[in-house]
Amino acid sequence: MLIVKTGAAGDVLRTTPLLRRLAACRVDWLTAPEHVELIPAWLAQPLGGVERLPRGAHYDVVLSLEDDAGLLREVFGRISARKVLGAYVTPTGQATYSAEFEAWFDMGLIGRYGLPAANRLKLRNTLTYQQHLFRGCGLEFAGEEYVMPVDLPESRLTGEIAFAPESGARWPMKRWRYHEACIEHFSRLCRVNILPMRQTLREHISDVKGHRVVVCNDSLPMHVAIGLGKRCVAFFTCTSPAEIYGYGRLTKLVSPRLEEFFYRRDFEAAATEAIPLEAGIAAIQAALNAP
Repeated sequence: MLIVKTGAAGDVLRTTPLLRRLAACRVDWLTAPEHVELIPAWLAQPLGGVERLPRGAHYDVVLSLEDDAGLLREVFGRISARKVLGAYVTPTGQATYSAEFEAWFDMGLIGRYGLPAANRLKLRNTLTYQQHLFRGCGLEFAGEEYVMPVDLPESRLTGEIAFAPESGARWPMKRWRYHEACIEHFSRLCRVNILPMRQTLREHISDVKGHRVVVCNDSLPMHVAIGLGKRCVAFFTCTSPAEIYGYGRLTKLVSPRLEEFFYRRDFEAAATEAIPLEAGIAAIQAALNAP
C-alpha cells in the first residue's frame, strides 16, 4: 500500500491512526521531506518527496489524500496501482477522486460542485477526519490513537501550561485575540511557557510533552497535544471543529460567528475576538483542574 499524504504536519499526524489497522500490510508513505520524522518507520516506509518513489513500482492500493493536480500527475506518472482510493488524475491530467472518498473530497478544493458549495458542505459536516478516512478505506473508526514519533530529544521546557498563540500566514483569522491576556493571567497562578519555534518537529513535540495543558488555535500544537495524550484547549474561529476528534481530552471553543468567517483566508479582527476572554480563561482553568 502507498499512502500519499504530504502535509500539513497536523494532517499527517491525524492520518497516522489508520496505521494501527494496517499491520498486515507493507506500507510506503509519501510525504514532504520535512515531515518524514513524523512517519513511524516501524509501521511504514517514509518517502520524503516524489523523487523518492521507486519509478515503475506497482502497488495493490494507493490511498491518495492530496488534491494538488501537479503532485498527483507526478505520483501517478511514476507508479501504477491495482486500486486507487481518494484523489487521482484523469487521462487529461485533471484531479478527481474515487467514489469511496466522495464525502471528503466534495468538501475540498477539487470538489465537483465548486468551492462555494464545498465550503457549505464542510460547514454542515458532522464527521471527524478519521471517520471520513476510515470509511473511505472500508473501515469504521473506533478511536484509534495517533502514532507519535519515539526517541524524542530532551527538552528543558516544562510547566503546567504551554501556549501556542501563532497560526501561520495562510490562516490569519485562526489566531485568537486574547492569548496574551490569558498568558498574563495564568502566569500569576502557575508555570506557563510560550512554545518557541524549533528547527525540527521532534523538538517541538518534546516541548509539548513537558506540559500538562496546551492552549492553541486549530493548528499543529493541537494535534501534537492530542497525540501525546495531553489536555488541550483549542480555539476555532474560522475552521471546522467537527473534523477534529478530541479523544475526550480536547476542549473546543467555537466562535459564535464561525459561519460568517468560515474558511476565509483574509483577515477581520472580529473573527479573532468573537470568543470572549472569559470563556478562554474558564476553559483553561477547567483543563488544569481535570484529573
